[in-house]
Amino acid sequence: MPLHFSIQEIASCFMVLFAIIDIFGSVPIIVSIKNKIGYLQAKKTTLVACAIMISFLFVGDKLLKLIGIDVYSFAVAGALVLFVIALEMILGIEINKIDEPQSASIVPLAFPLIAGAGSLTAVLALKAEYHTENIIIAILLNMAVVYLVLKYSGKLEQILGKGVISVMKKVFGIILLAISIKLFTANITSLLEKVSH
Repeated sequence: MPLHFSIQEIASCFMVLFAIIDIFGSVPIIVSIKNKIGYLQAKKTTLVACAIMISFLFVGDKLLKLIGIDVYSFAVAGALVLFVIALEMILGIEINKIDEPQSASIVPLAFPLIAGAGSLTAVLALKAEYHTENIIIAILLNMAVVYLVLKYSGKLEQILGKGVISVMKKVFGIILLAISIKLFTANITSLLEKVSH
């Protein structure tokens, strides 16, 4: 099977995923989780998120069909999780209590913050338009950026300062809330249309 490497395709896929993952926009959430549990497992979080996204690229649509879930239902569920995280950021309350520090690397960091409904739905959408090998490279490049941000989140916090982080947390909380509502409304409409037919 011939490979179709294309810088243009890689760049397009990278930008789409970079915008949806928005790791720099998630710095306030990352710092907040780090302060809650004391440390972050940057490598583990990145590898899990990468594995989820690449696996979803190959088996996502089949897996969802197999368990009787469509992409719209999946996106709506992810939107609700993002909605809760956004409320925590804006209101300064704790809804999602992290009992096990180990689990913070997986939930909510690897999923749904990095490899969330938005990025996983985007992966399926990109698959319909671009070659698989270019999407994989774009995912790996994004994961490299994610790893660096997670690894140096403490330094980023020092550079930005607690005051700026606090303001960013509220601002990005509102942005995340808007993204979750947009994701919810876009997919609930399609879901309801499917149910009515």
